[in-house]
Amino acid sequence: MTSILVVDDERSMRDFLKILLVKEGYNVETAATGNEALQLLNEQTFHLVITDIKMDGMSGLELLNSIKEQSPTLPVVIITAFASPDDAVFAMKNGAFDYISKPFNVDEIKSVIISATSKTSELAEAKTISSHFPEIIGESREMIKIFEMIQRIAPTPANVLIYGESGTGKELVAQAIHRHSQVAAQDFIPITCSAIPEDLMESELFGHVKGSFTGAISDKQGLFQLADRGTAFLDEIGELTPIIQTKLLRVLQEREVKPVGGIKIQRVSVRIIAATNKVLEEEIMAGRFREDLYYRLAVVPLRVPPLRERKGDVPLLVDYFLKKYSTLFGKEVQEISSYAMEVLMKYDFPGNVRELENIIERGVALESSNIILPESLTLSAFRSDKMTAELKKISPFQIVADEDELFERGLEEVMAETEKVFLNTALTKSGNSKMQAADLLRISFRSFRYKVKKYELG
Repeated sequence: MTSILVVDDERSMRDFLKILLVKEGYNVETAATGNEALQLLNEQTFHLVITDIKMDGMSGLELLNSIKEQSPTLPVVIITAFASPDDAVFAMKNGAFDYISKPFNVDEIKSVIISATSKTSELAEAKTISSHFPEIIGESREMIKIFEMIQRIAPTPANVLIYGESGTGKELVAQAIHRHSQVAAQDFIPITCSAIPEDLMESELFGHVKGSFTGAISDKQGLFQLADRGTAFLDEIGELTPIIQTKLLRVLQEREVKPVGGIKIQRVSVRIIAATNKVLEEEIMAGRFREDLYYRLAVVPLRVPPLRERKGDVPLLVDYFLKKYSTLFGKEVQEISSYAMEVLMKYDFPGNVRELENIIERGVALESSNIILPESLTLSAFRSDKMTAELKKISPFQIVADEDELFERGLEEVMAETEKVFLNTALTKSGNSKMQAADLLRISFRSFRYKVKKYELG
């Protein structure tokens, strides 16, 4: 049963919400103060917190901050009779799921609670799925799709082509497929095609017999013989020469190899996983990659998204790398400042996860305190300049009004115009998808839809 904690210093409001929510089938606990709420949160598991903003002692905003420090994914809904734009902005910026003014419509708060608890269920499901893949850090929607695909394709013998930019973790995905496959007990043999000289590639893939060429002082097994009954991982498959592509195609078609200089054909049973950071369709059009080989390799194509498309995983990755390199370097750097995290969240990471790891490794090495500050982050020079300019942009109010105009038109009107700008920008960036736009602005879909209707944005 979904459990909700209601925090309000007015007993009548606590009782009203408890009666309302119990009738809706929720398990409800109440607290009169922020400290009482924190004690209950330490003792019990809740799926949602609803808190008043103006309370004696600890305020709702202070409670929100405490909750987010302990349970970042626990949704918090703020309610108040003193609607303040500043409080609303602060609450949403600091992780509140939604912000509702009293007196509120009963159907409105029911809708918010359904949205918030659904979000909690999604996060719980994401954690459950990601727990099966501890070697890959990620709980974003994009990575959950990858995990679900791995679970579906791993038990089959189908060949897989993993594509994505450098540094996205393609080999980790290949290893996960192998570990969840029916041949997990057998060997996983990787080879990086671009790292092998052209004149040695055939020998590395198919093996050779003694005396077949200068330096062949003994028989040698190739990748496919070593990976027999297991998995062969061909990284940077787009770098293979046309001759090797032709010979690889035969292996895939006939499931047999002939070592260099040998006459005996050897049967192999190998699961092939290939990876590339190239667009192989373009390579085919340019005549650099065989189309028939492509279709043999890409029985199941799997795209690993770049880090800029799954920014929600950045805090998880930062935390993982902080712990890794703090231990490795014998340091106590366990945190990153909020401003440093903001810099990272605005950065595009052209080198993807590999670049983020390098940034954190360098930051831990350079930092003399126990927290990483912005000055310890070393970003790509071009991107860093771009980010500095981004962070120094004018205030959102100045998007629609300069200082004189702000005081002439009044805060309420300027706030409304600013909100319209953000709503329209989010709609444009999301391709007019209201659901995605709401995610970009970190507000509930219900709130976004209400605001779009309010401002007649279509």
